[in-house]
Amino acid sequence: MERIWLREYPEGVPTEIDLNEFASLKDILEKSCRRFADLPAYSNMGVTLRYRDIDRISRDFGAYLQGRGLGKGERVAIMMPNVLQYPIAVFGALRAGLTVVNVNPLYTPRELEHQLKDSGAAAIVIVENFAHTLQEVLDRTPVKTIVTTQLGDLFPFPKRPLVNVVVKYLKKMVPAWHIPGAVPFRRALAMGAEQTLQEVSLTHDDLAFLQYTGGTTGVSKGAMLTHGNLVANLQQASAWLSPVSRLAEETVITALPLYHIFSLTANCLTFMKVGGHNILITNPRDMPGFVKELAKVRFTVITGVNTLFNGLLHAPGFERLDFSALKISLGGGMAVQRAVAENWKRVTGMLLIEAYGLTETSPAACINPLTLQEYNGSIGLPIPSTELSVRDDEGRELGIGVDQVGELCLRGPQVMHGYWNRPEETAKVMTADGYLRTGDVGYVDERGYVRIVDRKKDMILVSGFNVYPNEIEDVVALHPGVLEAAAVGVPDERSGEAVKVVVVAKDPALTAEALIEHCRQHLTGYKVPRRVEFRAELPKSNVGKILRRLLRDG
Repeated sequence: MERIWLREYPEGVPTEIDLNEFASLKDILEKSCRRFADLPAYSNMGVTLRYRDIDRISRDFGAYLQGRGLGKGERVAIMMPNVLQYPIAVFGALRAGLTVVNVNPLYTPRELEHQLKDSGAAAIVIVENFAHTLQEVLDRTPVKTIVTTQLGDLFPFPKRPLVNVVVKYLKKMVPAWHIPGAVPFRRALAMGAEQTLQEVSLTHDDLAFLQYTGGTTGVSKGAMLTHGNLVANLQQASAWLSPVSRLAEETVITALPLYHIFSLTANCLTFMKVGGHNILITNPRDMPGFVKELAKVRFTVITGVNTLFNGLLHAPGFERLDFSALKISLGGGMAVQRAVAENWKRVTGMLLIEAYGLTETSPAACINPLTLQEYNGSIGLPIPSTELSVRDDEGRELGIGVDQVGELCLRGPQVMHGYWNRPEETAKVMTADGYLRTGDVGYVDERGYVRIVDRKKDMILVSGFNVYPNEIEDVVALHPGVLEAAAVGVPDERSGEAVKVVVVAKDPALTAEALIEHCRQHLTGYKVPRRVEFRAELPKSNVGKILRRLLRDG
């Protein structure tokens, strides 16, 4: 497809990136730590680590991991919310030549066991609030090295013990757990400080992250994101930022969880590269507390999903904050709604810019110009070094225009190298000429802006998180009172979409409440159905396939 979108690029944004400027994420991190040594890098609950601190502490943690016998390419799972230990653990693992496996801390034992076994993780770093979940499944996983941390472990004395005592004993947020051989995070750092971090040579082809995403089979798959993929996306993102962003001057609010690919790349990594300051929000659902944190800093950038921005707009006191320094408001993970974008601009004075990406694209693929003045309803322009092709069901490329609707396909250096140990699944999404089938249906307008009209996949998008119907259906079917079930997405004011299950009951006494409680035992909160509908039968095709479309429409 002709790259007509290049004509719409803001002045100063290159059409291609220099992929060879950095050899790896490790290279970017170490250069940033030297260049911005005295600047603040990450802050949480009023405590700040500067780039020189990140350099020293991540070095110690990397040395500890190597000292445990972990070799290049082995997988380290990291299971924690937005706390200071997260960048330390990630950067330490990367500097040691290891592969990071991000894990949602709210996973149920079933979900955690699958991810640890599938990835072959040899180690895990986990906030002890969730250690009881690990305890349940540990014996059935390959994990041998366990590092546990408390929320306040990188805070100075006396704040550190105070926060940890309050969390554990007063708020009772740490269920009882017992894992023999688990090493406390601070002890691991002390041990690492006495060891040498062995230099590991990394190239663009080395695996940096196994980033798990749902699948049409209901099985979560690990997208293989290499150092080259992430270097490319950081180069693309920083190029796109250049018209409005200044090196070493930005303060970004990081409220989305860092284990999510959007926050990982757009916040944690991109602003590390440009010497920015990440303000880590541990619990953004506490809107009053979130607003209090925002009042303490003159932030220049904020990223999030539509529901987060909408929640802030309705939070008491938000409209009274100082937005004079705000340059960039970036929404991704789900569609930005016109009403939210326009209300955001009315309150903050800045337009809420929509971006688009997937786990499989590291994630950025299309972003609206950051100089945009009005909401336009598009997902933006393909970013530098990114090719986009709109294709019909037979794989033929379509043209430009609203009448040329097809599946959006992407090619570029940020596209994953495939799914971990799943060549068949990889083959389903990659074309012969190297394009990723996104599963999203849309078109490119006459100016080059990309517009999505539908999702080809049955994926449900809950507050920016992918939920795949087959996984929900598998869990629902485990209930002895269920004959068969189908899961679909339905509109929801708070989360954009919510999960609805339509059930044919085997037990006539089965209730919606009992089924939802069953799901809570096996699924992370955002995957749990919000609605249950009972029917005598499910609509099916002539070959017996459940027609989810009819359930959504009905």
